[in-house]
Amino acid sequence: MKIALKQQDRSEQFCGKIELDESYFGGIRKGKRGRGAAGKVPVFVILKRGGQVYTQVIDDTKSATLMPIIRQKIKPDSIVYTDCYRSYNALDVSEFKHYRINHSEIFAHKHNHINGIENFWNQAKRHLRKYNGVPKIHFHLFLKECEWRFNMGSPKLLLKDLKLILKEYY
Repeated sequence: MKIALKQQDRSEQFCGKIELDESYFGGIRKGKRGRGAAGKVPVFVILKRGGQVYTQVIDDTKSATLMPIIRQKIKPDSIVYTDCYRSYNALDVSEFKHYRINHSEIFAHKHNHINGIENFWNQAKRHLRKYNGVPKIHFHLFLKECEWRFNMGSPKLLLKDLKLILKEYY
């Protein structure tokens, strides 16, 4: 029996204050971190402050890959917060109001931060660490579970949602 978990409508667009970031998971060289680590899976995340998160496994973190996702998922005139990664340079001349935070100097300055996404990365990586590795072919499903957990909120709400799903099918 196949049970579908409630998730965000794929066509829904975010608006307002939005945070963007990319990260890397897994890989052959476990000790090496970041963009130089071969075999790692790049993941792009969009977070509406005080709201939902959207995750997507991507092939690379180039502007040509990120901008179509950003345009599809974020309404024009939204305020977008990013780090100083060069792939976000295209946002400076786009239909979005773009703020950057330079993590090598400071992590937050008043409204300018991406701490919401950093919170998501922390939760997702801590959850996935329990599995001691996830096959690449199924990684997107584990990532969507992390998205669902983050979007549903507290464990109490997660349990309530699971009970409703089980009642529906049993």
